[in-house]
Amino acid sequence: MRFINPKIDFAFKKIFGSAQSNDILISFLNAILYEGRSIIESLEILDPYLAPQIAGVKNSYLDVKALLNDGTFVIIEMQVLKVQAFGKRVLYNAAKTYALQLTRGELYQQLRPVIALTLTDFEMFSGHQDVISHFVFKERTRLSDYLQNDIELVFVELPKFKKELDQLENITDKWIYFIKTTGTLDEVPQTMATVPQIQKAFEIANEVSLTQDELNTLQQQEFFAQDQASSVAVGREEGRQEGRQEAQIELIMISLNRLLDQLNPDIERRIQQLSSDQLENLVNDLWGFSNLEELSGWLEDNSQ
Repeated sequence: MRFINPKIDFAFKKIFGSAQSNDILISFLNAILYEGRSIIESLEILDPYLAPQIAGVKNSYLDVKALLNDGTFVIIEMQVLKVQAFGKRVLYNAAKTYALQLTRGELYQQLRPVIALTLTDFEMFSGHQDVISHFVFKERTRLSDYLQNDIELVFVELPKFKKELDQLENITDKWIYFIKTTGTLDEVPQTMATVPQIQKAFEIANEVSLTQDELNTLQQQEFFAQDQASSVAVGREEGRQEGRQEAQIELIMISLNRLLDQLNPDIERRIQQLSSDQLENLVNDLWGFSNLEELSGWLEDNSQ
């Protein structure tokens, strides 16, 4: 058997954000957020696209978004490459999810909590080896909670997870192991198959369950991730920001042409005028576009 890599954008959404993924996502979130306790009983998987309600506010594309049975929103993002200002982007998306709950005339009391769960294939926080980190609003000296502690940031740093298969102790370990290693496995480990939701996740991740179009999309994203990582490495070695930016633009153009068919000259011109930070934002968002109109809207919002 061959399994798709959950660290790739398409695969992560397929496994955790599909219509048949509710029980998988409940098990995964209980494991990561609540140490395996059955706190989440049900949820609704939502459209992860955050459309701005105010002119000039950026569009956002998340991997998975869900509304829990207690009214809490959870937004989930899997990030492979370490890019500039990534921590700010996590905070921005959490704040935006919180703020966009209200429309004109609605009361602040109607705001529901937001948990931003971010999985990274790189280390974000130095100085400790904890795989999972939880951040909430605290008073600086007394460390007491803010009255409405409605925004929580949770990070899972995959490189810090060192356990082998025979060392997995609980369902939290098993889900992290699933995310980190599934793309390299050729069979379902017996100790993993004992959890029905993980077994189901392996069934969805089995390449034979994918259509040819889905396999093509997955392959494009894998190639792009590899090329992007190579571009970053070359740029660091050579110390040439301009050369790295040119390579990045070329990779983006190739991927968008495959994804959306032929780009028109105006779109290409606008992409070439983006700054390095804007290009990195486009890399993170490009797989959320389904047509040229969405790409054009993104460029309009992010080129100002």
